[in-house]
Amino acid sequence: MMSYPVAMTVLPDLESLRLLVLIGERGSLGKAAAELGVAQPSASKRLSTLERQLGLVLVDRTRRGSVLTPAGKVVWGWAGRVLDEVDGLLTGVEALRSKRDAELRVAASMTIAEHLAPIWIGELRRKNPELYVGLQVTNSETVGELVRAGQVDLGFVESPSPPTGLSTRRVAADRLLVVVTPAHPWARRRRPLTTVELVTVPLVVRERGSGTRETLDRALQRAGAGEIAPLVELGSAASVRAAVINGTGPAVMSELAIASDLAEGRLIEVVVEGLDLRRTLRAVWPAGRRLVGPAAVLLASATGGR
Repeated sequence: MMSYPVAMTVLPDLESLRLLVLIGERGSLGKAAAELGVAQPSASKRLSTLERQLGLVLVDRTRRGSVLTPAGKVVWGWAGRVLDEVDGLLTGVEALRSKRDAELRVAASMTIAEHLAPIWIGELRRKNPELYVGLQVTNSETVGELVRAGQVDLGFVESPSPPTGLSTRRVAADRLLVVVTPAHPWARRRRPLTTVELVTVPLVVRERGSGTRETLDRALQRAGAGEIAPLVELGSAASVRAAVINGTGPAVMSELAIASDLAEGRLIEVVVEGLDLRRTLRAVWPAGRRLVGPAAVLLASATGGR
């Protein structure tokens, strides 16, 4: 079998990743090339370039078609996730850019905006390609205020209890985790952390008004553990993640925001005894109002038609 030296000086381009994904799905380099609208020799050259960049043989070319190698199957799965994330990024950016002239005005809390809203809005746009969606990203408290003031048609929040004066519907479940880097002493603990131990160590946390912070504060209050001692308060999940990975200190974060970090070992979950950090993610809209048109379609996408 051929092999290539590892030379990751150039990142793979998205079209090469799309080609690999299509080869895996169609079982044919020719069919994948046709679907991308390129000549087969050009597609073959692009695939060879991708293999050299990654230092792996990804596809076995045979007379019966093109078959992914074992390494190719693994990279195929990763490539699909990368392309999904890019599609979500582009959908979210377009919604942010068009919010002034939006036909549907949406506000979402940080975690939902980063990980779920682009998927829902993308599904809505596939059904209504001409629809302009404006997305405003803020914390859960402000989302509720925007909905009450009539400045947005639909909101999504992650606060632990339903906002007052608004109609709500569950769209997803989430839980918060206490996380540290592998080098932190807590990563080597053999027994769960107590809530008393948790509140005596300064933590990297979200700002007050965020659903993540409110969920943590209420959970500690229910456990009778008092209040946390913030080491630093930050305004987004991305900034909290960066801080804890860089060794600033332990953090409390949404599982949605750090799933890949946990799977790949960049962060370690620390179990805390007697602390329930589960929460419900909700859609909110003005009380007594029946959602119609694009807002109703977006809600259906978010709830899976429930």
